[in-house]
Amino acid sequence: MILITGATGLVGRPLVDILQAEGADVRAVSRTASTARMPAGAEVVEGDPSDPATLAAAMDGVTSLFLHPRAAGDRATELVALAREHGVRRVVAMAALNIDEPLADQPSRYRGDRNKEAETAAVESGLEWVSLRPATFAMSSLHAWGGQIQAGDVVRGPYAAFAESPLHERDLAAVAANALLNDDLVGTRLELTGPQSLTQEEMVAVLGEAIGRPLRYEEVPPHIAAKGMVERGVPEPFVTALMARYARDLDGAVPRTGEVEKTLGRPALTYREWAAEHAAALCGAPN
Repeated sequence: MILITGATGLVGRPLVDILQAEGADVRAVSRTASTARMPAGAEVVEGDPSDPATLAAAMDGVTSLFLHPRAAGDRATELVALAREHGVRRVVAMAALNIDEPLADQPSRYRGDRNKEAETAAVESGLEWVSLRPATFAMSSLHAWGGQIQAGDVVRGPYAAFAESPLHERDLAAVAANALLNDDLVGTRLELTGPQSLTQEEMVAVLGEAIGRPLRYEEVPPHIAAKGMVERGVPEPFVTALMARYARDLDGAVPRTGEVEKTLGRPALTYREWAAEHAAALCGAPN
């Protein structure tokens, strides 16, 4: 039995599908089990990973745990200790590519991700462990630019030349499934990136191709972009850290590790493939 925290999220939900397709028994954790949309055959249990005691019964019979850094929050160590007490043998933690940077410089911390804590809990658990360190998710494009795309053909933002290697979330889920089901990744920290380095300007052009519209990226001063994000409800500490990251890494080397391809034995999914899959959502169609 494999216990999945963050099971209803961006990575956890496809992970459940992949594990089931491989014939694994899956127990999916949700804070509101009655509304969790899981495939037939997946067991859904209600609990809060940031309150480990609520998952004590759910640990019975579990052999492997997928540890989500936002779901567990600051209590990842306690959750993994509970898993060990119940005989769990392996923990696969999701972290982030920038995990070794100063904590204050990691934007996702201001949205609740505790990547460093999750990896440390896994590595120091005494269990078999794997840490996944993904790059920026391709889905971030929808969150950052979807509203502007739905309003017109110009996406305004800072640092048009800032480049990264966006990772398709299904590739991350597929690597996580491999880590949970097989032994070849035990004891490793995997740095996972997409197959291409793309600037923000290039990414917007790809999105335009996917939706059949001539989108273009218009660079605006960072302080103007930051002000607009805050006005739209994005937490100011997150915005500050994000703008600092853009400025700091503007001329830096963009990592493309090849670990996805190596692990899965196939090419990594491209940003263009992601955009094609999400074209309707980019245009504002409901899920």
